[in-house]
Amino acid sequence: MKKLFIAPLALCASVAFAADLETRAEEMMLKSFKANGIASLDRQVRDEVQKACSSPDQPDAATMKRLEAAEMATIKWPADGNYTGGDWKEGAKIAISGRGLTWTDKTPDNNGGGCYNCHAMDPKEVSAGTIGPSLVGYAKIRGNSDEIVKYTWGKLWNAKAYNACSNMPRNGFGGILTEEQIRHVMAYLFDPQSPVNQ
Repeated sequence: MKKLFIAPLALCASVAFAADLETRAEEMMLKSFKANGIASLDRQVRDEVQKACSSPDQPDAATMKRLEAAEMATIKWPADGNYTGGDWKEGAKIAISGRGLTWTDKTPDNNGGGCYNCHAMDPKEVSAGTIGPSLVGYAKIRGNSDEIVKYTWGKLWNAKAYNACSNMPRNGFGGILTEEQIRHVMAYLFDPQSPVNQ
C-alpha cells in the first residue's frame, strides 16, 4: 500500500521545489541588477508568454493559440500602409548590427537588429547564424504578395504572434527596432536591388 503514495508525494515535492527554485532565482536576478540609463529593471519581469515558454513543459495547443492571439493584437501595422518603402542599404546596416539597448546607449533609437545572429541574408556574408531559416533570396522565393509582406512585417514586429515560443525577438513590440527601422529591414528583404535578392 505504501508504494501507491510514493510517486504522488515525490511529484508534489518536485513541483514545490521547482516553484521555490523559480521564486528564489527571480529574487536573485532582481537583487543582482540595477537600473542604469536605458537599461531598466522591467527587463527582469517575464510576461505570460515568457513564463509559459520557459517552463520545462511546452504549452499545450490551446494555450499556444491563446498566447499567439494576444501577441497578434500587439502588432502595430504601418498607418500609411507603407511596409517596404525603406532604404535597403539602411536595412542591411540594421540587420548586421547587434548594438543597442545597453546602459551606455543614450536612446533606444539606434539599435541594430542582430538578424545575422540567426539568419543568412546576403549570400556573400560569411558570418551568419543558422538558428533561424535562411532568408537568402527572400522575395525571389516567397514573392511580394500583400499576404507575405504583411506576414513579414508582423513577424519582425512580434514573432511570438505566429509562434508563441519562437526564439526570434519581438523587435517592434520589445522596442528593439523602431517602425522606421523595420521598414528599412523590410526593404532589405523585399527590394529587388538588395543583395538578399540577387
